[in-house]
Amino acid sequence: MSGVTPANAEDSAVFKHGMVATIHPLATDSGITALRAGGNAIDAAIACALTLGVVDGQNSGIGGGCFFLIRRADGSCIAIDGRETAPMTVGKNLYIRDGRAVAELSLHGSLSVGVPGELAALAIASTRFGRLPLAVHLENAASLADRGFPLGKSYAGCLATAARELAALTNAAGGRPLAGNSEFSEFRRLFLPLNRSDPQPETWLQQPDLSHTYREIAAKGPDWFYRGPFASRASECLRQSGGLLTRGDFSGYEAKLREPLRTTYRGCELIGFPPPSSGGVHVAEILNILETFNLPSMDPNSADFIHLVTEAMKLAFADRAHWLGDPDFAKVPRALISKEYARHLGQKIRMDRATPVPKHGNPAHAGSEWFGKHTTHFSTADSDGNWVACTATVNTTFGSKVVVPGTGVVLNNQMDDFAAQPDVPNAFGLVGAKANAIAPGKRPLSSMSPTVVLRNGQPILAVGAAGGPTIISQTLLPILRTVDFRQNPSNALAGVRFHHQWKPDSLLIEKRAGEVILEALRQRGHTLVVVDDLGATQAVGWNATDGEFTGAADPRSEGSAKGW
Repeated sequence: MSGVTPANAEDSAVFKHGMVATIHPLATDSGITALRAGGNAIDAAIACALTLGVVDGQNSGIGGGCFFLIRRADGSCIAIDGRETAPMTVGKNLYIRDGRAVAELSLHGSLSVGVPGELAALAIASTRFGRLPLAVHLENAASLADRGFPLGKSYAGCLATAARELAALTNAAGGRPLAGNSEFSEFRRLFLPLNRSDPQPETWLQQPDLSHTYREIAAKGPDWFYRGPFASRASECLRQSGGLLTRGDFSGYEAKLREPLRTTYRGCELIGFPPPSSGGVHVAEILNILETFNLPSMDPNSADFIHLVTEAMKLAFADRAHWLGDPDFAKVPRALISKEYARHLGQKIRMDRATPVPKHGNPAHAGSEWFGKHTTHFSTADSDGNWVACTATVNTTFGSKVVVPGTGVVLNNQMDDFAAQPDVPNAFGLVGAKANAIAPGKRPLSSMSPTVVLRNGQPILAVGAAGGPTIISQTLLPILRTVDFRQNPSNALAGVRFHHQWKPDSLLIEKRAGEVILEALRQRGHTLVVVDDLGATQAVGWNATDGEFTGAADPRSEGSAKGW
């Protein structure tokens, strides 16, 4: 089997003060700067988030949302839900035209935008759990936006994708019930002049409008964004092009503190994110199923390992499609993460062949208690014992592609994560049911899966990923490789990736698995979709034997991990 070189990692040096891993070196540097300035892991994560909004704005930013998971030095855990919410005036048939869901409406333009939640979540994290003022992080990121940064291959590729998508929208404009394409004019003005097939190293992106927005928030607080000039400009911009978000939607937004999801796997404790994250539930559900098998006896690169994990993924994703949604609106059974239910599901798996999963399972017999791709993940830790796993997003590349004029803020298209119609796939091929239907003020289901793993009460891994529903499998695999095979973050992230989400019934797998393994999987009945690379994962770890931090940014990306 050929592998990915474990690059972009800091596993070989000695780091005892802290560690940061992100998708972009400048964001990683900002996190280290916060630590050196006396901040803790929470401050480092906030610095990373705001910097990523500058240098990785195609994936995340204050126009989007996040799940911010903290394990504090005193052992307490906090889950800050900064997920976007639907406008209060939406109807369940918002994207239905002539009896069918029109994907274009939930993916591009003003109707696709939910109320951004990232800034509200960062403000809570800073005020309650950080050491440095939020204004410090905003000023530092604003300075970078003013100076600019050289575009890398990833950013250039995203610009090219956005240009193609907008060109297609222009060609289809006559069929869209929106006010032409003027809503995209600010995006075109700011970003498309940089779209070239061969971006040069000296191609820089400077963002004075975004810098001004950051500085206004630094001076006047998040209310400037949610209850002041930004809310007014954003709601007016969206109204003019057929959107539904109002100033009242912005002013009514609240990031929520939720009870973290605590589960176990082979003696380790996992701290995951609860609904509206599906990731926390389904990473736990898959691990519970796998715990009923002797997985550590298998070669983690073997067909047996890939087959078994794939079969567990299928069962969990079938449950996701039916049961998961915003817990403030839908009853999500806690029995999905019970060991008893996992044993029941595990009995359906055969090692000699792929087993069809016709529908979701029924966890009702195991209890009646309820839960009260284009993304980025970053992990931080400090020597005091604070750890953060945070996943942030504007959903697909550059979100809605609507930029509020004069602010530099790219707005999300998170409304596509709702189930516009039962069993109709969204942009990532995911299907949903009533639990994830559109409703006023509701938060759409998310695959984001920030996770912290503890062994003997000590955090040993903070991990998460980007890439739509593959986030769940990307988060799962490093956990398995860390717990069952004692791999460090660098090796855990370099291993072969694969993903199955029930529908479509196909196994997405990296070609580096090797033809022998791929053919063995085909012989067991798997329909394969073979790809070069899959996703982007970042992780921070702790080597308890040596008392040192380790970390890795995905070798498939341009990110970095640094410690001190």
